[in-house]
Amino acid sequence: MLLPYHQKSAFFGGKSKKHVYWEFISLVVKLQLLENEKVEEQLTPHPLSFLNLHLLWLIPFAWGIFLAWFYNSGYWSGIGGADTWLSTLLWAVGILLFGVAASIAFVRWRIFFSFAVIVVMGISIAWKWDLWGSIHIFLVLYTILIFLPGLLLVEIYRRSHRYILTDMRILLRGGIIRVRERTLRYEKITDIEASQGIIGKIFGFGNIIPITPSGFGMGQDEAFAGGGVEAKKKIGLFGFAGGSRGVNTPRTRSYYELHGVHPYKRVKALLESMIQSNSLAPYQREQLEIQKEILDTLRRKEE
Repeated sequence: MLLPYHQKSAFFGGKSKKHVYWEFISLVVKLQLLENEKVEEQLTPHPLSFLNLHLLWLIPFAWGIFLAWFYNSGYWSGIGGADTWLSTLLWAVGILLFGVAASIAFVRWRIFFSFAVIVVMGISIAWKWDLWGSIHIFLVLYTILIFLPGLLLVEIYRRSHRYILTDMRILLRGGIIRVRERTLRYEKITDIEASQGIIGKIFGFGNIIPITPSGFGMGQDEAFAGGGVEAKKKIGLFGFAGGSRGVNTPRTRSYYELHGVHPYKRVKALLESMIQSNSLAPYQREQLEIQKEILDTLRRKEE
């Protein structure tokens, strides 16, 4: 059952009310609201909430700009015949090192493999078209052109996220190629983790992670320590011991949390209110079931 749309968020910028209404209705139809379910709030992430993803294209882009200066500076003069391969090696190592760092930070090794593919493609193009004579210009232009579209891709990814708060549950949706959806009923939420960074405090957005008894919304930070000893006499001896300890901490993907929601404080207060109102004691639930059965019986008698 679809209820009238209540526009409680001015997050769609300059779009007309008619356009926003039909965009929202199409989303609601896809998510299929339950009977008598009422929409309380509909949200998308703040434009600045994905700055970490923007770094994935911005830092390599800046690396290309830096190399454009460095290759033509006095620091890179006098290399002679080794210039071509050293220039290519410097460029590739910079891209790959950032790929490793980004993969560790995001806990996604596909980032490193994507950067490795970009490096292999660049070297292959230079080899196929024999661009070694102008390798400096090629590497700079290739880096800038391959990473600059990341600005558009991150924005498309941000716009793919939709969060619907109803009076019964939270509907989470996000993704470009592979669209992911998640539904959380308020009575299943035991706690929420709310956080704001410095930029979030300035612009009024933040992240809210609903946590359930099943472990939804939780990740793990793990630390490892190890030591070794080696002794060499007539018989070699080597020993190594190590151990790790993990700590559960609230962490999940952006499409499984209320990521970068704005206005942060109002959304957080609304979510807490909904969780409180839907967290009934067992005897209260039994009373509600009895009342529903009585009402259903009376309706059948009237018919």
